[in-house]
Amino acid sequence: MGKLTAQAIAERALEIGDAEGLDAVTIRRLATDLGVTPMALYWHYKNKELLLLGMADHLIGGFAPRPADERPWQAQLRDLTEGLIRTLRAHPCAKNVLEQIDPVAAPNFLQVWDRALALARSAGFSVEESCLLTKYLLQSAIAIADAPVHFTAGKSSEEIEQLARAKRFGLQSLSAERYPHLVEMAEPMAGGVDPAMYDTFGVDLVLGGIEALAARR
Repeated sequence: MGKLTAQAIAERALEIGDAEGLDAVTIRRLATDLGVTPMALYWHYKNKELLLLGMADHLIGGFAPRPADERPWQAQLRDLTEGLIRTLRAHPCAKNVLEQIDPVAAPNFLQVWDRALALARSAGFSVEESCLLTKYLLQSAIAIADAPVHFTAGKSSEEIEQLARAKRFGLQSLSAERYPHLVEMAEPMAGGVDPAMYDTFGVDLVLGGIEALAARR
């Protein structure tokens, strides 16, 4: 292979993490897959913590926030949120990676966060409110992106269906008298919600709350 780069290492680490989980991402495994010695990887990432940071920055780097334009802040914030969700959705291990790093240390994450802060300020929120608002917004985007793939990563379609059936059966087996709504909604609760509706409703819910707060300013 050509010259080993930090980006190539992070990309392969993400591929392993997506397919097998983060526990499978080790320096030795990466070295074997990339055809180099472990020392060659340590030149770029001295430990697992730095490797996770590199993975996080690399996956967020797949999303470039659009620069400010003349559209209302609501439309720009929706673009930012939906774009981030699409990027994170491409990596089943994204949420686990992001939970283990300090976002402030990831330049690409900072770019997204700074853009969100600018939009919050343009909506009339204070500095303190903008900080909280963007934290909740980014955490929500990560959760929305993760939920449909959280229990399916690395599993076959048959395994996924078996898990869904087991969850559905468990809910339907509850006491209808004590848990009437859980029994009634066993199908969607077990993962039977259309993915497009899941994303749209989730983004509408989060942004609707932000827009309602802004309207009270």
